[in-house]
Amino acid sequence: MEKVITISRQFGSGGREFGIKLAKALGIPFYDKDLITKAAEESNLSADFMRHYEESAPGILTRTLYSYYQIPMTDQIYIAQSNLIKKLAEAGPCVIIGRCSDVIVEDSIKIYVHAPLEKRIERKLAMDIGVPAEKMADHIRATDKKRKKYYEYYTDQKWGMAENHHLCLDSGIVGIDGCVETALEYISKIQ
Repeated sequence: MEKVITISRQFGSGGREFGIKLAKALGIPFYDKDLITKAAEESNLSADFMRHYEESAPGILTRTLYSYYQIPMTDQIYIAQSNLIKKLAEAGPCVIIGRCSDVIVEDSIKIYVHAPLEKRIERKLAMDIGVPAEKMADHIRATDKKRKKYYEYYTDQKWGMAENHHLCLDSGIVGIDGCVETALEYISKIQ
């Protein structure tokens, strides 16, 4: 296994669990939110500060104000994470989830995990993330909207489009384990 695998996903689709299981099956490292902590260490910013700004695209007012003085904080965080993602990819095969890694690591195997909204609601309610059932659909849509805005701002590509990925998996149909099996089969064919 010589390639880096990058995963993009809809919120609640199980993309993180899929990535963990795929990395374990392949015997390679998995990187996700921990990138924030590592990027913080390398950029001398606090991890809490970075979490507040990560996966947020700067607004017009922020960009205008910062354009005269310095790079907006969201851009600084994106740059720090991008540099770390490149470093991890150069170090060897791994699975990286989110943070525009599919664009940052151009020659990666790009996988997108999605599921119908009702399946994502079920999944998140079962995880008890602290959002009431009646507000879960709105929470999922808002998170996806935020990810879409971030992705499209930093990549100039449309988020969630099949043509931007080598493999699109519906975890609502085949489940996480089915997604892992399918991905392993796909990866074995392109080696």
